[in-house]
Amino acid sequence: MRRFVLEVSGDYACFTRPEMKVERVSYDVMTPSAARAVFEAILWKPPVRWHIRRIEVLMPLCWINLRRNEVGSRISTRNVTAAMNNGAALALNIEDERQQRAGLFLRDVRYRLHADMEVLTERLGSDHPEKYFAMFERRAGKGQCINQPYLGCREFAADFRLVDPTAEPAAIPPELMGMRPLGWMLYDFDYSDRSNPMPRYFNANMVDGVVEIPRWYSEEVRG
Repeated sequence: MRRFVLEVSGDYACFTRPEMKVERVSYDVMTPSAARAVFEAILWKPPVRWHIRRIEVLMPLCWINLRRNEVGSRISTRNVTAAMNNGAALALNIEDERQQRAGLFLRDVRYRLHADMEVLTERLGSDHPEKYFAMFERRAGKGQCINQPYLGCREFAADFRLVDPTAEPAAIPPELMGMRPLGWMLYDFDYSDRSNPMPRYFNANMVDGVVEIPRWYSEEVRG
């Protein structure tokens, strides 16, 4: 494994709490699954696995209430398959499905994400792990990505840059010093059963602006 550190920022963010059924309400801090998605947006390959180890919060928590137009339904996989087989046109009329919903989002966020890249040897073939380490470092250093990283919702685009934490220590805001319990937070989805992925959670605490992420198979992570 090799450790990489990204600094990500954006105007808005929403890491949706799953217990909120209709309106979107964000967690106080970026979730490990959202952080993993940022790294995968820069580099995803079959042999590569990302493990988030630490999330540092570099801006005070700032909230905003917004109302947004969302689509209330989606086209089912069955209808898509039938349309492809029959050569028929398929569409969703946004005007008929539009819904206005309120949301409690984060504003002006900046995080420093620490992640380990694991390269699975059984999927490497003739490649060497160094190839993937160098590939990520080159892409992140140039600001390149496979798709645009985002902060919880796709419309909340994220800026990112590769950082060396030894050369650029994180500056934690004074407001975030001390201990802040965050409660049970979504860690990620368990895809052991591909037909029925299950969420897993951990009891998160922010200490001096830092959330330490437990290992996936530790007792702290529960389904």
